[in-house]
Amino acid sequence: MKIIVGITGASGSIYGLRLVEFLKSSGHQVHMVITDSGNKVIEYECPDIYRKILDGTDMLYDVHDIGAAIASGSFRADAMVVVPASMKTVACIANGVTDNLLTRAADVMLKERRTLIMVPREAPMHAGHLENLLKVSRLGAVVIPASPGFYHKPVTVMDLVDMLVGKICDSLSIGNDLFERWKGLPGD
Repeated sequence: MKIIVGITGASGSIYGLRLVEFLKSSGHQVHMVITDSGNKVIEYECPDIYRKILDGTDMLYDVHDIGAAIASGSFRADAMVVVPASMKTVACIANGVTDNLLTRAADVMLKERRTLIMVPREAPMHAGHLENLLKVSRLGAVVIPASPGFYHKPVTVMDLVDMLVGKICDSLSIGNDLFERWKGLPGD
């Protein structure tokens, strides 16, 4: 698959970086676009893995390059994942505001009826946030909040990250064994 991954300035950039790492190791083509604030958050939260993962992408676009390939419906991406998705980015996408390459690429995915997955990472949310998430869902996006479960008995932070990345991959129909799947309660 050819997948666009967008990373915004919301906390939780490890989700996006881990997704890129998994997609590349699984043989998928990854095109990335990161907002200015997304770069700052990555450098703050994940400085040790930042360069390694970015160097492994097929293409890293400048968020200000509105003429880049991913800004057009003729670029045949199979899917796009915005992870983490800031509430600003969610609002722009929900309302058709294409003020940078990331929001334009997401808008293209919606207009072309291709898979767009939004992974908001915000808490708590006010009514405006929720309304914008509902709007993007009604436009055709899949919304996967960054809220991992605990039934797989995580031990490390990466266990929690992998569960969410596994859920994203499930929505992309990409097989994975990133987390232990629910098998029911013992004795059931």
